[in-house]
Amino acid sequence: MHLYVTQIMRLTSFTDYTLRSLMHLGMNRDKLVTIQEIADLHDISKNHLTKVIHQLGASGLVETVRGRHGGLRLNREPEDINIGEVVRDSESDFHIAECFEADAGHCAFLRDCALKRKLGEATEAFLHVLDGMTLADILPGPHGGNSGKGGEKTIILQKMRI
Repeated sequence: MHLYVTQIMRLTSFTDYTLRSLMHLGMNRDKLVTIQEIADLHDISKNHLTKVIHQLGASGLVETVRGRHGGLRLNREPEDINIGEVVRDSESDFHIAECFEADAGHCAFLRDCALKRKLGEATEAFLHVLDGMTLADILPGPHGGNSGKGGEKTIILQKMRI
């Protein structure tokens, strides 16, 4: 039986925009892309996207070219960009329940909670799937690995609503 996470494992909009930006840049390797272009295409706030691109630049994934004809481009090959690493870098935490917080919440079952252990295992499994993927695997059509083994990974991501 395959269990697909549709509601519980939810990435922040920051991570969503990070992945969309990387995918857009991966599909447009032959030109510089502007923040405005990505913002318009995906209906994302330019100000919010600027923060995303700043982090991608600081992490070395994206190169920014200044000037009148400047823009953005990937700083690595899509095959060298691991999706698990990108998600970990852009998410603040993976606390999917109150008991994962540092103060541990107010649950009476906290000391011996099988649910917390199982949710932790589910989170690790989720990240393990992402660790096995590169940007090339999730690029659509002729730009990436959507035919063959990459296609399976993309279907899993779509069912996860990433």
